[in-house]
Amino acid sequence: MHSMTPHFTDLLAFGMPGGWEWVIILLVALLIFGRRLPEVGRSVGKSIVEFKRGIKGINDDIESESSKSDAAQARELTDETVAKTETPPPAADELPVRQDEAS
Repeated sequence: MHSMTPHFTDLLAFGMPGGWEWVIILLVALLIFGRRLPEVGRSVGKSIVEFKRGIKGINDDIESESSKSDAAQARELTDETVAKTETPPPAADELPVRQDEAS
């Protein structure tokens, strides 16, 4: 039984090409590009490689910026901890005085 919700391929009215469809696509490409087909294939391959390099570069930039901000946050926490531990205790005359002791 089919569910009432349509599938994605039903919405497009076609799915992924099967065996014969790929053969027809390759024949049409051969007719259109002829002798230039290997050159077109190489340029498509180079485009894909460059795209992947670009994506990797972006991921590397994100990782380096993330590690820089993590290091900066750790440095800030260390500085705050050092500042808190280095403050001397208040002197006796600086201690707060309760009202009942002041009279």
